[in-house]
Amino acid sequence: MTTGIVKKVVSERGFGFITAEDEKEYFFHRDGLDSSLNFDRLKGGEKVEFDVEAGPKGPRATKVHAAA
Repeated sequence: MTTGIVKKVVSERGFGFITAEDEKEYFFHRDGLDSSLNFDRLKGGEKVEFDVEAGPKGPRATKVHAAA
């Protein structure tokens, strides 16, 4: 599990980016969020935890949920 901060949300397109603690940036899609986060209310700055998997354009965040 990786921890990071939601950096940017592109609400009209359904995706965003998370900056991990190691400074790497990960793409996420609204389908990759669990029920603890409401995509329509994300604005950036939220602390999250997530898994990383290989996506078609590089690593992406999945199973994204609010950090404790």
